[in-house]
Amino acid sequence: MKKTNAMRILDGLKIKYETLSYDDDGEHELSRGAAAQTAEKLGIDPAAVYKTIVMRTEKKEVVVFCQSALHEINLKKARNVCGAKEVSPVKPEELLSLTGYIRGGCSPLGMKRKFATYIDESLLTHEKVYVSAGLRGEQIALAPADLVRATGAETVDLVL
Repeated sequence: MKKTNAMRILDGLKIKYETLSYDDDGEHELSRGAAAQTAEKLGIDPAAVYKTIVMRTEKKEVVVFCQSALHEINLKKARNVCGAKEVSPVKPEELLSLTGYIRGGCSPLGMKRKFATYIDESLLTHEKVYVSAGLRGEQIALAPADLVRATGAETVDLVL
């Protein structure tokens, strides 16, 4: 399998990970539970699958949030942690130019630029977590502490 930017970053940091592949059906709308569907396809706990949500503040700053597939992000908490008055998801057509990734394949690792990243603290309750490898149909499994270190993220309460 070809290495993605996310994998190259983990390799460079000498972080152990594994990759898992699944059949991608092209359905990646957050409202349809794409991350939970990924967990089902892989036969893994959906609580340990973390979706990457890229948002923009009222000041046009890009902020990245990672939330368990089982939960919706609490926008009030998201605003508070990043110090914004407003946050809203970036448009799917903007995602590639901002991050280098497309919807359904957006990893919190290896984006075109380094953005402030916040991961829900529930991450720390898992032995292993799963995030997109940077391609649709590919997931990376790694230790939560390693994901936090590799992304430079802050763990916060984001649950609705």
